[in-house]
Amino acid sequence: MDILKKIEQYREGEQRLKWEGTFAEYLEIVKENPTVAQSAHSRVYNMIKDSGIEEKDGKKVYSFFDKELFGLEEPLERLVEEYFHPAAKRLDVRKRILLLMGPVSGGKSTLVTMLKRGLEAYSLTDEGAVYAIKGCPMHEDPLHLVPQHLRDDFYNEYGIRIQGNLSPLNMMRLEQEYGGRIEDVKVERIFFSEDKRTGIGTFSPSDPKSQDIADLTGSIDFSTIAEYGSESDPRAYRFDGELNKANRGMMEFQEMLKCDEKFLWHLLSLTQEGNFKAGRFALISADELIVAHTNETEYRSFISNKKNEALHSRIIVMPIPYNLKVSEEERIYEKMIAESDVSDVHIAPHTLKVAAMFSILTRLKEPKRSDIDLVKKMRLYDGESVEGYNSVDVEDLKKEYTDEGMSGIDPRYVINRISSTIIRKNMESINALDVLRSLKEGLGQHPSISTEDRERYLNFISAARKEYDEMAKKEVQKAFVYSYEESAKTLMDNYLDNVEAYCNKIKLRDPLTGEEMNPDEKLMRSIEEQIGISENAKKAFREEILIRISAYARKGKRFDYNSHERLREAIQKKLFADLKDVVKITTSTKTPDEQQLKKINEVVARLIDEHGYNSTSANELLKYVGSLLNR
Repeated sequence: MDILKKIEQYREGEQRLKWEGTFAEYLEIVKENPTVAQSAHSRVYNMIKDSGIEEKDGKKVYSFFDKELFGLEEPLERLVEEYFHPAAKRLDVRKRILLLMGPVSGGKSTLVTMLKRGLEAYSLTDEGAVYAIKGCPMHEDPLHLVPQHLRDDFYNEYGIRIQGNLSPLNMMRLEQEYGGRIEDVKVERIFFSEDKRTGIGTFSPSDPKSQDIADLTGSIDFSTIAEYGSESDPRAYRFDGELNKANRGMMEFQEMLKCDEKFLWHLLSLTQEGNFKAGRFALISADELIVAHTNETEYRSFISNKKNEALHSRIIVMPIPYNLKVSEEERIYEKMIAESDVSDVHIAPHTLKVAAMFSILTRLKEPKRSDIDLVKKMRLYDGESVEGYNSVDVEDLKKEYTDEGMSGIDPRYVINRISSTIIRKNMESINALDVLRSLKEGLGQHPSISTEDRERYLNFISAARKEYDEMAKKEVQKAFVYSYEESAKTLMDNYLDNVEAYCNKIKLRDPLTGEEMNPDEKLMRSIEEQIGISENAKKAFREEILIRISAYARKGKRFDYNSHERLREAIQKKLFADLKDVVKITTSTKTPDEQQLKKINEVVARLIDEHGYNSTSANELLKYVGSLLNR
C-alpha cells in the first residue's frame, strides 16, 4: 500500500502544480518571476547551477552530475562554462549544435539522459516552471503573442527580450478563437516529458530511403484537407515532428553524423536563425537545445567531407573522454553492480580497484618525462601522494596530450568480465585474482583489440597484479600486526624514547642495570627505513614526531599508536618484517598446530570485522599472501 500511497501523493502534487489562465494573468506571473520566460539554454544552465556547485582542487564540481558521471569533472566544467553558461546569456554559442564526442561507453548517452530527466524534474519546480499557449502542439512561448512593434516597449517594462514569431496555427487561432484579443488567449503550465513528447524529443536515423523528413518537421494531415480545403491551412498540418515537440526544451539527435543530408540542412536554419521550414508555411520559430553525440572516427570522417562545411561552423564539439582516475572508475563499477541482480555477491576488498587500475593504464599515454612511468602517472592522476612530485607535475602531465582518455578499455568490457567471474564462481565471493584472470581471458575474445594492443594490455594486467600483491601483503600485515598489538605498542614506545633522547641530546637509562646509554640508532633507522626516510631526512622526521608529541601534550591528549600515520605504517612494516617467518609458516602450513590455528582465526576475524572480507575471501587472501612470502 505504501507505493500506491506515494503514487497518489505524486498525482495530487502534479495536480496542485497545474495552472491555467489568460495571457493577461500570465504577464502578472512573468512580472513576479521573470525566469518563467527564460530560453531553453538558460533553463538547462540554471537547472545544473541550482543543483549546487563545489570547488574541488581548483575545479568546479556540479552536484547535478556527481551521482551518475564519475571522473569527468574537467570535461563537464568545460561543457557548462563554455557552452551552457554563455548560451544562457544569449551569446552566439546558443546558435550552435552541441556535439558530444568521445569513445564508446564514455558517458555521452548517460549525460544526455541526465539532462532529459533533469529537465523533466526541473519543470515541476518553481524555478523551472514552463508556460505555453494552451492547445498548441508545439507548446509555444506565450510571449510570441506580443506584436513585433511592441517588443521594445515590453523589454523596457519587463526586462525580457522576446525572440521568435507566432506559429501559423496560433496566428489563425488568435484571430478565429479570440478575435485578435491577445490578452484573452489561454495559457497553461506544462511539464516536460519525453514519454508524452512535451519539450523533449529524440530523433534516431534509420534507412534514408524509408525515413521521412516529416519525422523531424511534422506532416500534412490528408484526412482533413477536404474539411479545410487547402494544404496550406495550418489546421490541416500535424505539428508532431521531433523539432516541433522538442520546442522549449531539448532534442537529442542520435547518431547525427549518420543522417542523410536533407535532415541536417533543417538544423542550419534552426541553429542560426531559431526557426525551420515545414510544409507550405512561413518559417516556424523554435527554441530548443540540440544535443548530438558521436565517436571520434565518425567525426573525423564528417569534417573531411567538404559538403558538410556549412554545418562545421554551426557545431560546438565537446570531447567526453574516459575517466582517468582509479577511485572514480571504482565508483563506476560499484554503480553498475548495484543496478544488477548480483549486487548481493561478496566482492573482496581491492577487487574493483585492481580492475580499475587495469582500465586506467590502458587509457593513459606514456609520459614524455623519463622520471615518471605509467603506474606513477596513474597514482598522481588519482590524487595519491608520490614522493618527489606535486600538483604542478600533474598539470604538466595533463598538458602533454590533449587527447588522453579518448582510447583504451571501456567500462562495459570490465563489467562484462566481472559478471562472467561472478557467474563462473556460482554467485559466491570473488576476489581481485579472479577478475584479473577473467580480464586476461577476455582479451582474446574482444573483436576490436589488435594483437599489438593485446600485448600491451597483458602487461597492464601484470602491472595491476603487482599492485595487488603489495595491497594484499599490506592487508595481511595490518591484520597480523594488530594481533600482536602489545608488541607494536612496545616497539613504538621504545622508538619514541630513543627519538626524545636523540633530539634533546641526552642519554637513556637502562631499566634493569640503571646505566646510561646512547640512543639506539640501529633501532630507529630499522623503523624509519621501512617508509623510505633517508639518512639526511632522519633528523627532520624525528623532530616532527617530537613536535607532534608536544602538541598532543598541550591539548591534554596522549600520543599513541594511531597519532601519526607514517610512524604507524613504519612500525607495522618493521614488526611485519620481524614476524615474516611466523606469517609464512602460519599462512602456508597445511596442518597448523593449535597455536597457529588460533593465530589464523584471529587474523581472519580481523580481516572480516575491520577490512570488509568474508570468511572465504579472508582465507583465500591468507593463502595467497603465504604463497607470495614463500617465493
